[in-house]
Amino acid sequence: MLGSGFKAERLRVNLRLVINRLKLLEKKKTELAQKARKEIADYLAAGKDERARIRVEHIIREDYLVEAMEILELYCDLLLARFGLIQSMKELDSGLAESVSTLIWAAPRLQSEVAELKIVADQLCAKYSKEYGKVVDELNCGRQQYCLLPASGSCVMKM
Repeated sequence: MLGSGFKAERLRVNLRLVINRLKLLEKKKTELAQKARKEIADYLAAGKDERARIRVEHIIREDYLVEAMEILELYCDLLLARFGLIQSMKELDSGLAESVSTLIWAAPRLQSEVAELKIVADQLCAKYSKEYGKVVDELNCGRQQYCLLPASGSCVMKM
């Protein structure tokens, strides 16, 4: 594959792009949710309770997505702050494991909205091994906030 292999500068640039894209999406989704809340009030005033209930479910789902995007943004910031550690160490540092696992897990689920996230995940897999990326996805370790995946590949729940 052309361009395969870890490139530190490419990872750094795309982490910044992901942060900017996530901020834009968060703002857009928050503004749309505010408009939808006004629509719900109109539906309730008109006696269209079922339609209002459907809109509320959609808003709740979007609010959770915005919260997830905020967490991903924080993880990208963390990786940028500790970028020297990523470059200097061959093995995955335990302090970065949760961030790396979550970004790899989230990439295929959000790549339609944040294309750069896929590039970040590919670079992280190139750095820490493709097998690591597969294990993260198979075990859904990025899905749960308290799940850490050490470079050995076993998923450990942290309570």
